[in-house]
Parts: sequence; structure tokens; C-alpha cells
Amino acid sequence: MPIRLILQLRFPALAAVPKAVLTSPGAPSATRLQSLPKRTYRFRVLGMGLAALPLIAVLRELDAGWLSWLWVTLTCLVWPHVAYFIARRSPDPFRAELRNFVIDSLFAGSWVPMMHFNLLPSVILLTVVTADKVNSGIRGLWLRALPGMVLAILVGGLLTGFAMQPQTSNTVLLASLPILVIHTLAVSLSSYRLVRKVQQQNITLDEIARLDALTGLESRGHWQMHAEELLVAHQVEGRDATLLLIDVDRFKEINDRFGHATGDDVLRGIAEIIRRAMPVGSHPGRLGGDEFAAAMPSTFTDATVAAGSIRSSVAALVFPRFPGLRCSISIGLAEAPEAGLDLREWMEVADRAMYRDKASLRTGARHPDEVSVTPL
Repeated sequence: MPIRLILQLRFPALAAVPKAVLTSPGAPSATRLQSLPKRTYRFRVLGMGLAALPLIAVLRELDAGWLSWLWVTLTCLVWPHVAYFIARRSPDPFRAELRNFVIDSLFAGSWVPMMHFNLLPSVILLTVVTADKVNSGIRGLWLRALPGMVLAILVGGLLTGFAMQPQTSNTVLLASLPILVIHTLAVSLSSYRLVRKVQQQNITLDEIARLDALTGLESRGHWQMHAEELLVAHQVEGRDATLLLIDVDRFKEINDRFGHATGDDVLRGIAEIIRRAMPVGSHPGRLGGDEFAAAMPSTFTDATVAAGSIRSSVAALVFPRFPGLRCSISIGLAEAPEAGLDLREWMEVADRAMYRDKASLRTGARHPDEVSVTPL
């Protein structure tokens, strides 16, 4: 699925929020970003505070009246706290914050005519506040905020007679630098943190896809992929390959008598034995339930020795909570088939061998270190 980099907003800043949550109309209020106002508050205070610097520089040069100074104070210094209060008290903080974002754009539009359309700070403030809406990932938010911004510019222009002084002095330029620098650094830092978080989540998701959560062996799908690769290598290059299937004997009885938690302990213990017994390059996996498999780059003789070792080690497993619990496994081995046969047929051969081994347990004919084999 696509990865959306949600940047912390500056006028305000929106924390990293899943887009599905942001756009889902049916999501309950409790899960719809109840903490969003608190996260937004910090960045709104920072962003509006930085915006005040070029505003103050321009107003001083224009020798503006007290109404302009009051407006800067209200919009840059008071509004962030009012917006936070409104959102926190709202029954739906998410919707309240959406309204606050639109109001932010309206205020930014009102600053432009108040500065007599001073070019550099006007462009910076309008660009940043619009980019914030785009970066939020909330569909259509910047379009919703655009009419209010344009309306504020027009109304402010009417009030100031559309006075134009587009030239930017060095003082105003310097006053505009903090928002440029801090804005860029904030975006970069936020993006870095989010990318790192997404990378870590991707690693976790990859491990979930590759590994069985209970035993730590390969998951069925991942194991099948490696087993097919080993089979192809045998059929094309002649590499050694042997398939081993394992089934825990009377596992249902273990669960019924000792509980499912103990059953999980049994599976984990057997999985660890299988892992330790595997030669380099092997791929042990859990097929599901109490069934295990291993694709081994080994000769049939070496795989038979490993299987016997696994059986002996499983028989020696001890469980401190239940000293009387003893486990056994049924094992089937199959050499890799030649060209023309696939993984399914290879597994069927090993499966028949395993069930013949299980039948020998019921008849009492199984030798402790004997492994059943079914010819191809």
C-alpha cells in the first residue's frame, strides 16, 4: 500500500495520523484523533509565532496603527490557545480541528493586505499555510481553506484600499528567514522520524509474513517459496535436497489434558529442536497446527541422521510444570523428485511416509530412532 508522509504542520502542524482515520466519516469520535488538538497545539503556537516576525517587521516599516498590531497579537499569539480550547471542548475534536485549519488560512490571507502585499513575506506565508493543508493528507482540505483565504485577502484589500508596497527590505527579509529555516528543518525532522517509523513497521510486517509467530520458524508461504527454490536447484543443477515432514503425536490429547498453553510450549520446544538440527542452508517451517516441515540441502542419508536426532531430542523434552508429560513425533522423509514433479508431489511423498510412521506408533512397531521413508 502507498506510504503517505504526513508532515508536522507549521501553521498549524498535524502530527503523523493514518489517512484512513483522518478521512473515515464513520469512525467514532473516541478513535478520531482525540489527542489531535494537543499535538496540533504545539505546532500552531510555533508556526503562528514565527509568522509574527515578518509581520512585525513590515508593520514597523509601515508605521501601522493599533488595529493592525491588535490583529497580529490576536491571530499570532492568542488564536493558537483559543483554537486549542475550542477543539478540546468540542464533542468531536477532529472536526473542530478541521475548522481551525480553515481559520488558520483565513488569518494568513488577512495578513497579506495588512502588509500592503509586501512580496516576500506574503508569498512565504501563503505558500506555507497552503502547503500545510496539502501535507496533512486530508483530502480536499487545502481547497476547502482556499476560498476563505482569498476572501480574507479581498476584504483586507478593501479595508486598506489595496495599498501596494511589494518591495521587501533587508530587515523584512531577515525577519522572514526563521520561518524558512525552521519550517524546512521541522519538515525534514518530521519526515525522517516518520520514514524511520515506517521502515521499522515494514521490517516488522516482513517478519510477520516470513515467520510463524508462535515458533519463530518460517511461515507456510515463506517456507513453500524456499522449498520450491531448493527443488528447482536440485532438478536443474543436481543439488542435494531432502524434504522432512513432522507431525506431533497425540497433540490434541496434550491440549485437552494439559491445556493449550502447554501445547504451545510443546510446539515451541519442538521447533527449537528442529532449528538446532538443521544444517546450514536449510529452511524449517511450520505448516500449521502441529505440523512442521524442513527443506534440507542434504543427502537422504544425512537427512535421515538429522531426523533421528530430532526424534530422540523431542522424546527427551522435559516440561517443569508437568514432569510426566512426554512427547513424540511422526516423521516422513522424501528425496527430491526429478524434473517434471513439483513441490506438491514432493510433499505428498513425504506425507505418505509420515503417516506410515504414525501408523507404526499405533501398532507398536516403531523403533525410537527409525524414520519412515516412502519411495518416489
